[in-house]
Amino acid sequence: MRVMTWNIWHHFGPWQERQLAIEHVIRTENPDVLFMQEVHTSERQAENLATQLGYNAAVTTSPWNMGNAILSRWPIVRFGQVALPNAAGEPAHRRALWAVLETPWGEWPVIGTHLDHRFDESHVRQLQVDAISDLVLTLRNDPTADLPVLIGGDFNAVPDSDEIRRLTGRSEVKNRNVVFADMWELKGDGLGHTWSDRNEYLANANWPNRRLDYLFVTWPRPKPVGNPVRAWLAGVEPVAGVQASDHFAVVADVLTVRSGDAND
Repeated sequence: MRVMTWNIWHHFGPWQERQLAIEHVIRTENPDVLFMQEVHTSERQAENLATQLGYNAAVTTSPWNMGNAILSRWPIVRFGQVALPNAAGEPAHRRALWAVLETPWGEWPVIGTHLDHRFDESHVRQLQVDAISDLVLTLRNDPTADLPVLIGGDFNAVPDSDEIRRLTGRSEVKNRNVVFADMWELKGDGLGHTWSDRNEYLANANWPNRRLDYLFVTWPRPKPVGNPVRAWLAGVEPVAGVQASDHFAVVADVLTVRSGDAND
């Protein structure tokens, strides 16, 4: 299964020209599951892309016209959203969008999200990743037998931040048996910066080059299902002279069968 996450930068920059570049990158990478952030919800940007490219779509709803989407090659059995907390721990405008996909290997749960962005909001992102950990518990019963949850999103946090450490088991986790394995760390090559001054839109950015966008798979999981075999960046080069987004995308191919399955 090929999974991909990408912040497509809403209607910023030369957004009309960028739409064709976005579509080109998605066609080229051809993911089975695509997590998108900063989609324009009132213009049905995700739904229109799904129609053009042959996907099924689930999209967040909120008072904003900017949201998250999951595009799936397979039918979406059910989906929903969780409002992530703000600094006071109260539900706010950020969302975790979940879906259960009818794949050839069974009903597969996935989550797409976009966390708060400020440098000084690590404490908020820690509350938000805890909410995502709680959401995983509702989507998976037996972690040793059920298909793992795949997660993609713009976490607005670097790998050694407290919030990513909390997700990946480098510090105390919220829930026992809910740890998130970082696919880039497992099979990516190099630093994997998705926010980079290689991107023309970030030539004068206030943030340094950093890895902000992630694909995760939950642990424990039935071996070796969900393990990435390779991970790479996409949307790095301009398309016909147009840079598609201010973020680079992350793409990974993951294993879909358990040890001992007939086709293993």
